[in-house]
Amino acid sequence: MKIGILSCDHIHAESYVESLKRMEKVEIAGIAEENEKQGKDFAQRHGIKYFKDYEGILSDKSVDAVVICSANAKHAKMTIDSALARKHVIVEKPIATTIEDAQNMIDACRENKVKLMVSFPVRYAPPVRRMKEIINEGKLGEIIGISATNHGTMPGGWFTDKTLSGGGAIIDHTVHVVDILRWTFKSEVKEVYAKMGTLIHDIPVEDCGLISMKFKNEIFATLDASWSRPKSFPTWGDVTFEIAGTKGSMSVDAFAQHGIMYSDRIQYSKYAYWGDDMDYLMLKDFLKCIEDDLQESVTGKDGLEALRVALMAYESVKKGKVIKS
Repeated sequence: MKIGILSCDHIHAESYVESLKRMEKVEIAGIAEENEKQGKDFAQRHGIKYFKDYEGILSDKSVDAVVICSANAKHAKMTIDSALARKHVIVEKPIATTIEDAQNMIDACRENKVKLMVSFPVRYAPPVRRMKEIINEGKLGEIIGISATNHGTMPGGWFTDKTLSGGGAIIDHTVHVVDILRWTFKSEVKEVYAKMGTLIHDIPVEDCGLISMKFKNEIFATLDASWSRPKSFPTWGDVTFEIAGTKGSMSVDAFAQHGIMYSDRIQYSKYAYWGDDMDYLMLKDFLKCIEDDLQESVTGKDGLEALRVALMAYESVKKGKVIKS
């Protein structure tokens, strides 16, 4: 299977390329990046071909699928162009910056009979998959509430340009957790109340957000979505869940498969991750969906609904009240 990479704006492009290189019978067509220096450096670093214009990849009839790692606001056009070229798509989260763009992406892929999968690798983390199993088996009884976090370091660059990102920490980090909760409980968010602020960094978007959600199945959840980790933190951030049920409670850390490394060379402690590679597992699943013509494990609708909650949070902050879907 031949895969093209559209843009390396997003840091995850590095991991995705290395994951694809580890897979049998997978060929990387190259990287298309309009920033010539950035693209050529990326291509040289990974030993793949460079394209200035992504049309060079889309026009290649031997390319089966593309991985889109552009700035968020560029997802829609790249996805729609890829669908018109009959390429299957996996797109970095959030799916888009507006509901209209997300729906247009879904429609284009459906009309052109190609797969559209949204990059939510945390679904593939073993602790998260086990959490879902335990909850669905009823071992915690009726779920009363959830307290979740998705902290990270402030990424800088286009992430802090609202015209390219759609927002700050809220749009960046809310979608991961909302996707896990929707997937686990098979219920949509019906109410959102949020607060946000720029409390840590001198940037034009929010770096902290607190979100309260009520699902249609009456479960309550809170989320701390922030860029609050300093650069010296042992890892980029976390995804955690504290879950309370009528029969028990559970604490989950999606990135718990690690040791702690201390080194004079880097001058601070660092997580030495030894566990399962979520990006690899996600991309392998995406390719299997294409090869076996299966329903995408993470659909365009999943991406749209996660985005909807992030946008409801922004509306709640703006209006100072609970927003209902």
